[in-house]
Amino acid sequence: MLQYRMRLTILTLITVLSASLTASADTWRLGQGPDFKPVSDSNDPFLMAASRIEQFVYTGQTQAVQNGFDKLKKDFPEITGPDLDIFIEAEILFSQGKFTKAYRSYDKVLIQYPDSELREAVNNRQFAIGTAYLGGQKKRILGVINIKGYAEGIRIMEKITDRTGIDSAIATDAIIAVAENYEQRQKYEEAYYKWDKLSVHLDDEIAKDALLSKARCMHAIYNKHPENERPFYDASNLRTAKTLYEEYKKDYPKDAEEIGVDEIISQIVEQLAQKQLSIAQYYQRTGNTEPANLYFDMVIRHFPDSKAAETAEEISQQKHE
Repeated sequence: MLQYRMRLTILTLITVLSASLTASADTWRLGQGPDFKPVSDSNDPFLMAASRIEQFVYTGQTQAVQNGFDKLKKDFPEITGPDLDIFIEAEILFSQGKFTKAYRSYDKVLIQYPDSELREAVNNRQFAIGTAYLGGQKKRILGVINIKGYAEGIRIMEKITDRTGIDSAIATDAIIAVAENYEQRQKYEEAYYKWDKLSVHLDDEIAKDALLSKARCMHAIYNKHPENERPFYDASNLRTAKTLYEEYKKDYPKDAEEIGVDEIISQIVEQLAQKQLSIAQYYQRTGNTEPANLYFDMVIRHFPDSKAAETAEEISQQKHE
């Protein structure tokens, strides 16, 4: 029992170290390790040794990783076990940049030893691999073609979320990473649905950011179209964006003021007015006077302070002259 407790304590330290380094690895790629925090002020020989191994893993020093683990097991024999051996195999592959193979090896720990104390460390390492792919790390397919591994990164993050539960900290980070990746690639609808998962998060700061991000994505879907063609597209995303921004303003008035939500809402109102004006002008061009007049009046009544309303009034006045 004492040996088991010692092993649990030491493997927990591995997990803590992997989490701290993973958290700082943003868009990590091989050879671009995170900012390591020195542990020279620690008197714990295991912590210092494990920290050095972590640095070797992230900076691609494979032989040093192997040597470090060999010495660690010799100096601390109580940590040895088949789950650690598989974990070390995965660490070596990770240090070589063989992310797909490393991911599979980490998975073996979870599949063959579901109660291993290394579960959290595995999740953290797989999160780092997912982050690398989302950051543009290449993935080889068919043995010869290198493509950006966005899809693989998303798949990894979704598996972490499913495995750990949406309320876990690492699952939250995984969802945010995927949502941000979708936004960066202008896949706003996909990003919206990811942010939506976090909009009722127990952490109010996360829920607040998710609400704002949902509004931003809905607005971006409409703005993605060429400016002169936007009025010809469906405006439902605009209306949703307006509702979400108004909700954000109501719930977080100070933050809304700081980021200029009123100006964004005004822009959306103008876009909605221009949408209605374009319909009125279409009917006018096709000789459908009655519906054209109906839409011109609608623009004036519903959007009185818009530039579209000014245009609608000018057209209406010209008709009566």
